[in-house]
Amino acid sequence: MAELDDELYERIEELSEEGNEFADEERYAQAKAKFEEALSLVPAPKTDWEAALWLYASIGDMNFMLGNYKECSDNMFDALNCPDAQANPFVHLRLGQALYELGNTERAKEHLLRAYMLDGEDIFEGQDEKYFDLIKSMV
Repeated sequence: MAELDDELYERIEELSEEGNEFADEERYAQAKAKFEEALSLVPAPKTDWEAALWLYASIGDMNFMLGNYKECSDNMFDALNCPDAQANPFVHLRLGQALYELGNTERAKEHLLRAYMLDGEDIFEGQDEKYFDLIKSMV
């Protein structure tokens, strides 16, 4: 897999860190803007780059926190097209949660179950119980 130029990677990391700081302060819209700015620096096709995985996931996470469930699911589907994403339990968790909130419980089960299979019950710690309850009978 190709690697980003060091200077570009550093700038993406700086913006991501700023986004993380906003997220820690529950300033989700500002965090999302920083993650989007960082993603805009990733060369096309974005899904070829590992950095795009965590940026799409971060944008999706902020959309989830803002109640933008459709946008969150779109971001997480984009993340799943990035290198190593299929093995990322967080992407599956957030995608499953967003699909649940959109009323697509069958697809939600699929991704929540994948998150569980990758990381066990720990991935649901601190999350609303309704998400684990959806797959509890399957595990």
